[in-house]
Amino acid sequence: MPLAADRQALHRIPELDHDLPQTLAYLKNALKGMPCRVFSPMSGALCAWFDFGRETAIAFRADADALPIEEKTGAAYASQHPGKMHACGHDGHMAILLELARRLSRKEALPHNVLLVFQPAEETTGGARELCETGIFETYGVQAIFGLHLWPGLTAGVIASREQEMMARSCEVTVDIFGKTAHIAKAAEGVDALAAGVEFYRQAGALEESVPQGIFRLLKFGKFQSGTVRNALSAHTHLEGSLRAFQDAIFEGLQQGLREIGHQVERAFGCTVQVHMNDGYPAVMNPPELFARVRRAVDFTLLEAPSMTTEDFSWYQRHLPGMFFFLGVGDTPALHADTFDFDEAVLENGAEFFERLAENFQ
Repeated sequence: MPLAADRQALHRIPELDHDLPQTLAYLKNALKGMPCRVFSPMSGALCAWFDFGRETAIAFRADADALPIEEKTGAAYASQHPGKMHACGHDGHMAILLELARRLSRKEALPHNVLLVFQPAEETTGGARELCETGIFETYGVQAIFGLHLWPGLTAGVIASREQEMMARSCEVTVDIFGKTAHIAKAAEGVDALAAGVEFYRQAGALEESVPQGIFRLLKFGKFQSGTVRNALSAHTHLEGSLRAFQDAIFEGLQQGLREIGHQVERAFGCTVQVHMNDGYPAVMNPPELFARVRRAVDFTLLEAPSMTTEDFSWYQRHLPGMFFFLGVGDTPALHADTFDFDEAVLENGAEFFERLAENFQ
């Protein structure tokens, strides 16, 4: 089966970020001889343009980069690149788009032209944003873009999506609190960074709970370090966490709330509080109008709730209408696990779904 062969071949040669020479060479060779224009709009990216003589186009995207993980699947097709692994299904995504390309090659007419996009740096800097900045979607008259992700825990082969909230906007939260150490017998001479950190943590939890019920959000800390010995006040507390939400107003309100908590803790404890939050990715939000058009064109399962994980497909949706789907792989290890693997049979469902979407989307 070409799909399985493509996936396994790509799985053997995982590469990172924008540096994808073997991956791109494989994709170019697979596309060779097909009735499409193959070109690279930016470093690490590859596109295939199928021109059916229409005025408008739709696009399909696959991410192409891997993760800095040492593979432990023991599979016959395991990574040949030490310390690198396709542990997030991007090899499967690329295989689906190659199969879609083969199917497009056999068609004489479609309602739209089709642009296939193989994107770098989904796992790092957000290659989707850079691709939008190249202007290719304007150049080729792309009216909408579609993507999917292999999804553990969802029934194998099932295509699922939902209107509006799909995957979260996120940022990393890093908090450093600086106090003054002193022997606990002379605690009044110090400034307790541990106590200040506990108060920051408590207020951050209350901030999350203050968001009205029914609004999806997450604000949690997974790391809290403070102090050096049992009989001295801590001079430094370090917290690391994650903030996730869907609506920008909620997200930015929580960010501002964290900054205000920092100021309050500073005043209450006489310490210095530094709150840093990086940019992260926007939320994947499937627009209602596009959702309705896709629903008329193809059938898929409706998800009851969104995922609090992130995806840089959201950058496309900030640039043009876009819709994202999950493709179930059943009971497998989690994404980003060093044992992640799946049955390639599900890839046929993904290719067929994209083909029907290309044929019927109006």
